Amino acid sequence: MIARLTEKNQLTIPESIASEFEGIEYFDVTKEPGRIVLTPVQVVGAKHVRRKMDELGITEEDIADAVKWAREYNK
Repeated sequence: MIARLTEKNQLTIPESIASEFEGIEYFDVTKEPGRIVLTPVQVVGAKHVRRKMDELGITEEDIADAVKWAREYNK
């Protein structure tokens, strides 16, 4: 199958391939010698991030402290 690159650097994935990735909106794009590789990814929402923070015992205060440290470190 052939996909054409538009003037705006957009590609349309053929329906026969796109239909195998139902519900996927984003793809990680990498370059290998002589080829472009698209890997489907699921974007994780804030709900999942907060759940993981809870599992790890990370508080919002921990995040605020980390941001403060990073801002001071990068001055």
